[in-house]
Amino acid sequence: MPLTEVIQQYLLLGFTHVIPLGFDHILFVISIFFLNSNIKSVIIQCSVFTLAHSLSLGISTAGYIVPDTRIIEPLIAFSILIISIENILHSKISSYRLLIIFVFGLIHGMGFASALKEVGIPQNNFFSALLSFNIGVEVGQISVILLTYFLVSKWFSKEAWYKERIVFPISSVIGCIALYWTIERIFLG
Repeated sequence: MPLTEVIQQYLLLGFTHVIPLGFDHILFVISIFFLNSNIKSVIIQCSVFTLAHSLSLGISTAGYIVPDTRIIEPLIAFSILIISIENILHSKISSYRLLIIFVFGLIHGMGFASALKEVGIPQNNFFSALLSFNIGVEVGQISVILLTYFLVSKWFSKEAWYKERIVFPISSVIGCIALYWTIERIFLG
């Protein structure tokens, strides 16, 4: 397969792994967004997440580690639960949150690797395919962030009731979904 085809195919694969197929990934990114909807803050958190999932995706896809999806999938759901709870309990980004996002990014990257292994990666264009997939995922994440910003935060984040009426309920719903997924993935895996 020509390099341009590989790049196009894996860019699209990465993007569609987030939108529309990655509902758990979308909820994680939205949860990152809602602690502090300042775009700079969100970009810092998402950059930490992207760095981490890029590392573990590369290491996993290259075969240096072989993640067990029976462990990774419940941990991905659990990571969404933890971030959504943090949105309710905290109002500022701390180095602790960035560390948690980094660790959860490592876990999410292993989940991405499982999806990539199902499709396969051409060995002669391994790094191009991996980089293209990662860029596609990043474009998907940025799309979710911008959509959330323009639909919700841009208009309401300065309001006194923003956290109480928007962040808390949305984070609670996301947390409930994530709790359900965690239990389901552990027991029905």
